[in-house]
Amino acid sequence: MTHFMQEMTWKEYASCADKIVILPIGATEQHGEHLPLCVDAVLAEGFSLKLAEQIDGIIMPTLRYGYKSKPMSGGGPLFPGTVDLNGETVIKLVYDVLTEIIRDGFTKILIMNAHFENEAFIVEAMDLVTRDTNGIAKILETNWWDPMPSHIIDQVFDEIPFPGWALEHAAVTETSLMLYFKPELVHMDRITDTKNAEYMPYYRYPICKSDIPETGTLASAASSSFERGKLIVDSVLHELVRICEKEFNK
Repeated sequence: MTHFMQEMTWKEYASCADKIVILPIGATEQHGEHLPLCVDAVLAEGFSLKLAEQIDGIIMPTLRYGYKSKPMSGGGPLFPGTVDLNGETVIKLVYDVLTEIIRDGFTKILIMNAHFENEAFIVEAMDLVTRDTNGIAKILETNWWDPMPSHIIDQVFDEIPFPGWALEHAAVTETSLMLYFKPELVHMDRITDTKNAEYMPYYRYPICKSDIPETGTLASAASSSFERGKLIVDSVLHELVRICEKEFNK
C-alpha cells in the first residue's frame, strides 16, 4: 500500500491510525538561477518518503507555502516566485492540519520541515494544539539539517568552507539534495561561483537589494554533487529512524 495519504481511500487511511504520520512542510521560494522554486517542498517530501519507507509511516500532503523569506537566509521577497505567508497564517494552517490528524485518531505525528524560517511558527502551532487537545498526541518537529552529524558536515564541505545554515541557501547542501531527489530540476550549467552574501547580525527593513547576491544564491554551490546529497540523506535518515524509535517506540 502507498505511504501517501492522498493516494489512499478513507478506509485505508483510517486503518493506519496506529502508525506514525509525517507532515512535510516546505515553501515556495527562489533558490538561485540553477534550482526551482519548489526546493523546500521537494526536500521535505523526499525525506518524508525515505523515512516512511523505513518505519511504515503515513505521509500527509506537503504544505508548499511557508513563512516569509528573510534576506540573510532565503533572499527575502526580492525575487519573483517567492510566496510569503504571514506568521499567523502559518500557525493557523499547521494548527488546523494537526487538529484534523488528531481528530482522525492518530497520536504519533512527526513534522518534517525544510524551510529555515518556518520553525517558530510550527512550534507555536504544536503548542496550541497540544493545549487544546489535552496532549492526546505526541508531536515532534525537526528540520532535515538538525539531525545531521557534525562529521558529515565536514565531509560535505571538504572543498569549500561551511558558511552556516542561514547562508547555506541554494548552495551545496540544497543543490546536492536536489541532485539526489530531483536531478532533472537542477541546472548545473547555471551555477556561478559568486561571493557569499555578507552576513549581518541584525535585520533591516526596508530590505536593500544590494545586500543579497543578484543570483539569489547566498553561498557557493560549486562543489554540489549527487554523492554529497546521498551522504546527507543516508546520515539524516539513520538519525530520524532512531528518533522515531526513541519517541514513538517504533
